[in-house]
Amino acid sequence: MWLTFRKMTKDNKKVVALGAGISGLAAAFKLDRQGYDVTVLEAAAAPGGSAQSAVKDGFLIDYGPNTGLDTSPAIRELVEAAGLEEEMIYANESSNNRYILKKGRLVALPMRPADFVRSRLFSPAAKMRVLLEPFMPGSSDGYHQSLAQFVKRRLGREFLEYVVDPFVSGVSAGDPYQLSVKSAFPKLYALEEKYGSLVKGFIRGAKERKARGEASKQSARMFSFKNGMQALPAALAGKLGSKVRYNCTVTRVERDQDGYTIRYHEGGKENVMKADAVVSTIPAYRAAGVFSGIDPVLSRRLSEIYYPPVMILYLGYKKEDAPDARGFGFLIPSVEDKKFLGAIWNSSIFPGRAPDDSVCFTLFIGGARDSTVFMMDREALEEQAIVEFQQIMNIEGLPVIRERRFWEKAIPQYNVGYIEHENYFEEFERKQPGLFLAGNYRGGISFGDCIKNAGEVASKVEKFLNKELRA
Repeated sequence: MWLTFRKMTKDNKKVVALGAGISGLAAAFKLDRQGYDVTVLEAAAAPGGSAQSAVKDGFLIDYGPNTGLDTSPAIRELVEAAGLEEEMIYANESSNNRYILKKGRLVALPMRPADFVRSRLFSPAAKMRVLLEPFMPGSSDGYHQSLAQFVKRRLGREFLEYVVDPFVSGVSAGDPYQLSVKSAFPKLYALEEKYGSLVKGFIRGAKERKARGEASKQSARMFSFKNGMQALPAALAGKLGSKVRYNCTVTRVERDQDGYTIRYHEGGKENVMKADAVVSTIPAYRAAGVFSGIDPVLSRRLSEIYYPPVMILYLGYKKEDAPDARGFGFLIPSVEDKKFLGAIWNSSIFPGRAPDDSVCFTLFIGGARDSTVFMMDREALEEQAIVEFQQIMNIEGLPVIRERRFWEKAIPQYNVGYIEHENYFEEFERKQPGLFLAGNYRGGISFGDCIKNAGEVASKVEKFLNKELRA
């Protein structure tokens, strides 16, 4: 539970969390509630990490994650502990309608077996190929296979091209030919390993999740907050108060006889902080330099994790200029050859995202599938993406607001071979007791994954510190 108050001598044990994104704040919040002396060091001037929200001219803009999935009881527990239960909102039912661009037209993604049979998204041969999935043999490649290899073998090429390819580019900015099925989609991989079939696994797995009080990402309710996704980390930071230190850039973590020394810059000066335990939730490419003095091999592995560039392009229109769009949005397969990956219909998903007379959308550009797109002039790229989007959506008017955010290093990619990184991270933590690696390069990239994993890493920290207390 997130709200447990126990003091004992825990307040003499110092925990430093690196990073005030949702991972660092959720872990620090739980440990603070357990009675430990907690400090969060954040390089930016505000909490949230990639979860950044703003209101401009009545439009609510999320520059990072737009939604979360309520997959675990831990998410709701954290929201309630942060005092945001009244601010949490769930997506409209119409957001269950999702579309794929095929030959220039939006085609509904089938969400039920009956819809699949009638769908125009797949050819008759492709439908038959999917129906044969339970009879497909298992893989001899183990976890050294890409998501594309896995899906093509089990479900066929069309399912790969028109479902999986656009899905992974839209959700994780990934390339299915590079992503590891074992590391990036462990639950999908486990279905074949455990049940011998994805179809059989979905049916049996649903019963097991129900017993645990969990939901699959396919059936989980989509959520956000009235003031955007940054609301939750902001609320957690508010609860922690002065324990969150902003504009503090950590440069190095060193191990000593009493635990760890954290060196950081604040106000143009180098400062030092001591800790019994350190939870690092900063991106892998930053952590590589921070821990280089402790373990050069770890530093190299962290540096090898690829973060592709992504541009977020936010557009607002008057309702009279844009046709009624009811649904979550659409994704674009690479075979369609467009300059953007897909679009979310923000004002259709949640209330209060735009003025009453307006609608708003978020486009995603770049990612691992098409990082070379940024070789174009940014302004020209933006204009071309808008032209393509308006053609797809039959919009003739000009946007009344446009905002963009370029993330040079957006989302960590769990590519083939990532399992070797994961194994080394675990070995590193065994060798360096009291030092914990967390964040979205471990255990999943989604907002919900980060919350769930933050609770788990906080429990590991507490277990370690309890041993120290008993020693």
